[in-house]
Amino acid sequence: MSESLELSTTELKTFLTHIVKTNKTLKENGKHPVTVNVVGPAGIGKTTTIGDLAKELGYSFTKVNLAQFDELGDLLGFPVKEFQMKRNIGTKESPKWTAKWVDEDIVEDYKNLKYQVTGNHRMGYSIPEWVPTKPKSIILLDDFSRAQSRFIQATMELIATQEYTSWKLPEDCTVILSSNPDDGKYFVSAEDVAQKSRYITVDMKFDVASWSKWAESAEIDGRGINFINMHPEVVTEEINARAITNFFNAISGFSSLKDNLGMVQMIGEGAVGLAFSALFTTFINNKLDKLVSPKEILTGGTDESILAKLKDAIGVNEHYRADIASVLCTRFANYAVMHANKSKVDDAIISRITTLVTENVFGDDLQYFAIREILNGNKQKYSKLMLNSDIVKMATR
Repeated sequence: MSESLELSTTELKTFLTHIVKTNKTLKENGKHPVTVNVVGPAGIGKTTTIGDLAKELGYSFTKVNLAQFDELGDLLGFPVKEFQMKRNIGTKESPKWTAKWVDEDIVEDYKNLKYQVTGNHRMGYSIPEWVPTKPKSIILLDDFSRAQSRFIQATMELIATQEYTSWKLPEDCTVILSSNPDDGKYFVSAEDVAQKSRYITVDMKFDVASWSKWAESAEIDGRGINFINMHPEVVTEEINARAITNFFNAISGFSSLKDNLGMVQMIGEGAVGLAFSALFTTFINNKLDKLVSPKEILTGGTDESILAKLKDAIGVNEHYRADIASVLCTRFANYAVMHANKSKVDDAIISRITTLVTENVFGDDLQYFAIREILNGNKQKYSKLMLNSDIVKMATR
């Protein structure tokens, strides 16, 4: 990794949100916007994170994979002859001329709109098909460092000014690059100081807390989410988040992992390797794939039945399993936030959360964590939780 700012998924979204808002102001003031290069190993979730951010901000998202281009024209547009045309928008007595450059094949159309040819002409470039036509957009130049050097060179002006010769990107637009590190493990093009000075570089790191929130919202198999929360050390540059997500998706159709253990192991060895598969098999044999789901914790059964299931899984006193308590509490908090973002929060859910965090089933530190995560995740819909004095103490601790 280069010596640069290292951010988790959550931190990266916060950072990029600031850049997007700042760029809007910069362009309104006639200044060039800022470009960010997000560097990270393959499969860590760079593209997904940036796409999710665009959706959250209400911006359109355009992904341009530079490594797949063969012709510079596909990236920058093909050469066209342009003619300057003018039109009087004033009166005959007090003319006021407006001028624009027009492709040669639509000159006649502009003549019909009362434009006149000035006699000036130039060579320009047509606007490429990938360029968005409306404002409020995030453009990702994906696999930037894996592109051929000539494509990287060709983007220098676009990255610095959001313009190229005869066309420019729409208003309120942010360009983001994604790259693999130049550490000898990837086939990447070397960049010089002139290129690097045109953008801010941040390194994206894997963070299990951020991944868990994403996995919950993406409805990744809950047994897999439990496993990664218990064993975050299995995620490496070789066995990355994309590989393990593929593995969990591939086994999601098995209602019982134990009954299909042979197939689970085969899929695992092909997707994430022997060591990962062996540890996951142990996880299944210890029945940790059968932990109560966060949906059931929040909305299922009665308070008494859920508390009983949690105590049975977590244990008490000398039998207390801090690892299981942490997994279940984390998933419960993440699911509660996700539920609030998508659905109504009724009094039954408020009552359930109040019971879970005041009965001390998870432990003091974890119940404080859960309340903070839930309130920070959707303070408006969970405002009624603050009617409980014990929860107020937790939230303000």
